[in-house]
Amino acid sequence: MFTAESWPIAANMLSFGATAPDGGHIKDAPATVWAAQMREARELGITQIDPTDAWVPLARLSDERVEEFRRTLEGEGLSIPSISMTRSSVVDRDKGDQFLAEAHRLLDLAPSFGASIVNVGFMQALTPEQADAVWFWLENGHHDDPALRDLAIERIRELGDHAQSVGVGLSLEMYEDTYIGTPDDAVAFLDDVDHDAVGLNPDLGNLVRLHRPMPHPDDMYETVLPRSNFWHIKNYSRDFDPRTGAYTSAPMPLKYGYINYRRIIRRAIESGYTGPFCCEHYGSDSLGVIAENIQYIRQVLASALD
Repeated sequence: MFTAESWPIAANMLSFGATAPDGGHIKDAPATVWAAQMREARELGITQIDPTDAWVPLARLSDERVEEFRRTLEGEGLSIPSISMTRSSVVDRDKGDQFLAEAHRLLDLAPSFGASIVNVGFMQALTPEQADAVWFWLENGHHDDPALRDLAIERIRELGDHAQSVGVGLSLEMYEDTYIGTPDDAVAFLDDVDHDAVGLNPDLGNLVRLHRPMPHPDDMYETVLPRSNFWHIKNYSRDFDPRTGAYTSAPMPLKYGYINYRRIIRRAIESGYTGPFCCEHYGSDSLGVIAENIQYIRQVLASALD
């Protein structure tokens, strides 16, 4: 059992993006570029990162570059408890086969980095309207095709078999308008996959930020926490004016947003949650907010585990 200080809590590195200073892809950049970005995190007291494929896609690196990444990571004093895939759906009509192969490669790589979880989801590339919006979630995005649900179940079960064989977990990230876009849909999908190595990533921040009706987060978490094995954790403000029908939302540090994470994290521990946390934040000084959020989670854990 982890203590509050030893619990794996990573910073998601997606705030750095995938573009290197020279305009090329970060995966092709010199290791010194990776090191400089890792050092920014380390200087904030962050000791663990999640190398999401929205930053450095490990599955697309050659074996030699993977080892270069590993040496850079160790040189900066960082470790990896989880690896996330972002907008890389295994049932994407154009790239699903590629993304499935990349998920398998990450499952092979994860144990060598000490990662206990590989996170996948069914969200897909941003639409042009989303890319142009102030906040991408304010525009309508991808909706999963019900006709591909059986294929999605088959491919997640295949990945679950692989995950189990290498001793890691597979987590499914909740995201609106996908097969796991609501708590009930997520649990139903997980039941249909029916695999001990597969759990949920209850990233309900993805839902709370939407400008649409939404159950209270306490009720949503009550449904999914018992099935969760990993957690992208972030918070937002949320408001609704019944006179005009207008919603508002914006990213907030964990401590100040709409979701009461002191209560929810304690409830997660009571429900048996033992997975890693991965802190995310959009806008402003994302990395600085993440560093503060990590310390907040540790304080809540210290209280909950006392």
